[in-house]
This record gives sequence, C-alpha cells and structure tokens, in this order.
Amino acid sequence: MRFDAMTDRKTAAIIGGGVIGGGWAARFLLAGWNVQIHDPDPQAERKINAVLANARRSLPGLANEALPTEGTLSFHGSIASAARDAALIIEAVPERLAVKYSVYAEIEAANKTALIASSTSGIMPTDLQANMTSPERLIVAHPFNPVYLLPLVELVAGEKTDPKNIERAKQIFTTLGMHPLHCRVEIEGFLSDRLQEALWREALWLLKDGVATTEELDAAIAYGPGLRWAQMGTMQTFHLAGGEGGMRAMLAMFGPCLKWPWTKLMDVPELTDEFVETVGAQCDQQSAPLSPRDLEQIRDANLVAILRALKAQNWGAGQTLAAHDQHLRADDTPDFSAPLRTMSRAVPLDWTDYNGHMNEARYLEAFSKATDRFMELVGCDQAYIAGGFSYFTAETHIRHLDETCAGERIYMDSLCLSGSGKKLHIFNSLYREDGHLLATGEQILIHVSLKSRKATLPSETIARNLARIEKLHAQLPRPEGVGRAIGQALSRK
Repeated sequence: MRFDAMTDRKTAAIIGGGVIGGGWAARFLLAGWNVQIHDPDPQAERKINAVLANARRSLPGLANEALPTEGTLSFHGSIASAARDAALIIEAVPERLAVKYSVYAEIEAANKTALIASSTSGIMPTDLQANMTSPERLIVAHPFNPVYLLPLVELVAGEKTDPKNIERAKQIFTTLGMHPLHCRVEIEGFLSDRLQEALWREALWLLKDGVATTEELDAAIAYGPGLRWAQMGTMQTFHLAGGEGGMRAMLAMFGPCLKWPWTKLMDVPELTDEFVETVGAQCDQQSAPLSPRDLEQIRDANLVAILRALKAQNWGAGQTLAAHDQHLRADDTPDFSAPLRTMSRAVPLDWTDYNGHMNEARYLEAFSKATDRFMELVGCDQAYIAGGFSYFTAETHIRHLDETCAGERIYMDSLCLSGSGKKLHIFNSLYREDGHLLATGEQILIHVSLKSRKATLPSETIARNLARIEKLHAQLPRPEGVGRAIGQALSRK
C-alpha cells in the first residue's frame, strides 16, 4: 500500500494526547493527514491546541517548499471512535503494560487493518503483543520530543511483527519528513534512550555528590559536545578526535581510561524525596522566570536554526529535511504563459527580527531563491552550472510594501521582462497566501563563463527557452513598479 501525504489524504488515530501524542498530532496534521484523537483528560483539547500553536509557528519554516494543506483535527470520546477508519493508529498512553493491553483490545475490536504503532520509550514490542489477536500489526515507533520538529523515529519489531509492517512504517514516516531508524535487534530502551539515560544517570550522580548544579551540567553539554552531537554521533565524533589515526588511535589513547573510576554508570543514586526536591528546585531556578511554554518556543526556535543550518550543508538531519523538500516540490510542468510560481513556503522563525517581522536581508534571500528557481526552470540548473556557466546578479531593486511574520505562508510569482542576449531581466512579486502584495524585487542578471568570469551568451537551449517565455510574458499586464527608482512617487493605493 502506498502512503503519500501529498496526494492521498490519510487518517491517523492518536490514542493519548500528552506531550508525545500532541506532538504526533502536529506532525501528521501539518503533513496533510486527518487526525482523530482520544484522551480522557478533560484538558486534552486545550493542551494539544497549545502544542499545535507552537508547531504551526515553527515546523513550516524547516521546509523550503509549501507544506500540504493542513488536515482536520477531531477529538473523540472513545478509543473505538478515534480508531475507526484510520490507516495508522498511534498509541501514546502511559508506560504501563496493563493500560496498553486494554487500549490494544479496544483498537483491535474497532479496526482490523490499520498499522498500530506504540510510542513507548523502552518496552519490548514482543511484550506489548502478548495479548493481541493480530500482533503482526504492532510495531514500536519511538519519537523524540518535540515530535513535530525532531526527525528521528526508532522502529522496532516484536517476535510476531510482520516485517512488511516495518517497511510500511518507513514509507509513512519518510513522507512526514522523518528519519525512520530500524532498530534491528529488539532490546529494552532501544538505541537512543540507552545512550541518553547513560548520560542522565551520570548527571544524577554528579548532582547527588555535590559536584555540580543542574545549570553547570547543562552548560557542560550545551556549549561543547552537544553542538558536535547535533551533526555527528558519538562514534563519528570520537573517530574524528583521533586525527589521522581515527577511532583506533582514540581507543589506544583513551581506551584504558574507560576502566578508571570516572563514572558511576553501573549504579543509580537513590531517588529520595529530598534528592528529587533538590534537583527539581535547581531546575526551577535555572529556568526562571520562563514558563514551560516560553521554554518550548525558545527550544523550537533554536532547533529550527540548527536544523536549517544542517540542511544548508546537506548534512545529518539536514539531509532528511532536504529530501523532504524534494518530496514536497510539485513535479508539474509550469505554465509559462502565466507568471511563474517560483516560491511557495512559510516564513521561517530565523527570517524575523526584533520587530517580529521578516527583515530586509531575508527579503533579498527570498528574491534570490526565486530567481534561482527561475533559472532552473529555463535550464540553468546545477548540471548547467557544473558545466561552467551561470547568471550573475548585476542589479537588484526591492520595494517593501507590507510586513509579514514568522509562520505566515507566502508565495512568489516571477515575470521575464527580457531574456535576449547576455542579459536577463526578472520581476519578482512576493505575496501573502491571501494574494496581498508584500514586496517586489526587480533584478538584472548577466550570463557569464565561470572560467573566464566574463559575460558570454547562454546556450542555445536557454536562449530559446527565454525567448519563448519573454514572448508569452509580454502579453501579460506589466507590473506596477517596474523600473521605479528610490524617490519616485509611489502611486500604489
């Protein structure tokens, strides 16, 4: 069965609307899926809508293309009602087997075909399958908070899982812009949590022994290894630290240290009420005066900036985002008789300034990316540039007509005013989703040889394409503002 959130509206059921369930709801909704939620908590709808507000603000900014039309969200009074007709059912209830067994019984009674995915952080899927009538449908799909931003999802099969359902899950989560990691060996805690909890366990001992505070321990990660881990895992980081000798040199140099008493990873401090209160109080002091929602927004903005930086380098999690952009980009042949749609996306968080709106540099970036897309459409793509030719921008004139803020959907239409000879004259118009004009960017580009760095005529194919588009666009209304210089009267009402 093919799952494509771009072309086929699917329905996901989410049982449990806590932090993880709410994050799943946001991830699916913004990928164009309909979402049906059941959670007995009377505050569930309020809490999930708060998560959705953060996701709508941050997630669209990760993509350089427009996300699909948002799906519909509905809340249901029973598990059966939520699970009915769903293609995928996410279980995100508390980590108690008795609770999960009860939930699976109701799911199986209501839906006989859906893939069932548990968000458990460490329970073995074989244990989860123990009382099921169709255990082959169940897998573990363990996400990471915030689910709507972090791409990793660990997939784990139980003894009775049909292997086809792991492949089915890979396809679904990939279309959501995620990185499905198949944990091939069923093991408690899977992969990521075992690594995370080793570090957390050591941190608790350092707190218990009075070596450091919560703030100092977080600084020890956030300002050092955490930055490396954002783009390289532990093994590759240590391999690189070994210099030309790689991991072998690293193990020869520091391997013996692993036997020294530097860690208490084999033991856990007793979580007495006093110790729990000490840790909790330090964390409260460290976070003050920010509320949990304030911290979520700061976290999301930082994650978006890091992930977008990785995408610019096509590295690590950034590769997943870049691949998702390709998935989102429509393959339809453009209509050259109309203004060319060269951009359709949401305004990313890092495109806004202290005034809360998109700043001047980002307008220029938007126009630049639209012109790059125009160049691709006429044949000046990466292959052509690799062949030694391209267009260089010679002049740009931007008019700022209205403001736009983070998360707002925008699009760009481009006109070819002239494309003959070595010169290309483009007029880009930036609009809000409702068609309101926000800015215009007029550009003159010169075709150059990358070898000589001098102006030269484009290839016959590009010249022919531009001549055709210029002729078609000449029949369209000439946009207001063409050739306008600073200081001229603005006639726009």
